[in-house]
Amino acid sequence: MGTLPKKILTVAVRKSSLQALVTGAAGFIGSHLVEALLQRGVRVRCLVRPTSHLKWVEGLPVEIIYGDCREKDSLGPGVKDVDLVFHLAGATRAIDAKTYFEVNALGTDNLVQACLEHNTRLQKFIYLSSQAAAGPGRNGGKKKESDHCSPVSPYGMSKRRGEELALSQAHELPLLILRPAAVYGPRDKAFLFLFQCLVKRIKPSISGGVEHLSLCSVQDLVGAILLAASTRTQSGEIFFLSDGHDYRMEEINDVLAQAMEVTAFRLRLPAPVLFGIAAVGQYFSKISGKPVLISRGRAEELIQPNWLCDITKARTLLGFEPQISLARGAKLTFDWYRKENWL
Repeated sequence: MGTLPKKILTVAVRKSSLQALVTGAAGFIGSHLVEALLQRGVRVRCLVRPTSHLKWVEGLPVEIIYGDCREKDSLGPGVKDVDLVFHLAGATRAIDAKTYFEVNALGTDNLVQACLEHNTRLQKFIYLSSQAAAGPGRNGGKKKESDHCSPVSPYGMSKRRGEELALSQAHELPLLILRPAAVYGPRDKAFLFLFQCLVKRIKPSISGGVEHLSLCSVQDLVGAILLAASTRTQSGEIFFLSDGHDYRMEEINDVLAQAMEVTAFRLRLPAPVLFGIAAVGQYFSKISGKPVLISRGRAEELIQPNWLCDITKARTLLGFEPQISLARGAKLTFDWYRKENWL
């Protein structure tokens, strides 16, 4: 990244004449971003696949464009004449590694190339990557943007490849990459599993697994994305994002249980059992054609001892200051799940 020519980028997000494209707009994070952009007077175009469920964006004053990041020819109409591109589309669960790379790596490259070919007015391209692209921290320290990337799962490897492909065009494209830690909040299905376990009075814990990790509420993440779009930066910059705290998995379960006002018993899963569950799940995944919650790659991530990231750079250059504590975020999320009858 250090050898790439740098561009200085700045754009006023509150300018009402701005138009933005959001990929993955119908998803968990994307739908929250769409709402935030509309609240700031930005005209929003949503790129969604024909099979996407549009529940979270239905009724909103947005333009819907159908396309698929895996199909470059479908992306031209979406990127044309927009000022901002927020690339949030991606595969977080898949039945095989090939799918991760087709969506997260090739899909990102296709969108970048479409912008270069069809949009000469683009002010910023913000790629939502993941902490998984950098891999776990080593030697007990917090992972920094300057550290070597060592992803441990196909998902993380595909997101890192997407970063590399995007960064190769940072001299031509006004690019920013955001790496959030594990994101939770209303509409999220990943953390729903923990809440479902707690409803059954179970606190799952991986023996010899994650000791320290960072978290980020969807509200704070959306705030950071907006800051990234409106702050003067250099093309090719990468930022870690979290709430700035260090958690243990057992502590997270305790906070969630307190938000739910339940008493639960800790269930420890040895790593071999976790990988056994993953193996069985992936076997049936191939039969059903549907991805599982815990794949081998996900199990590999869960047994790593350190998923902490350092957000000093985001605080310094973007002015990012997390607002949502885990206790508050857990309560907001639980209340939403209950309201929507997800629990």
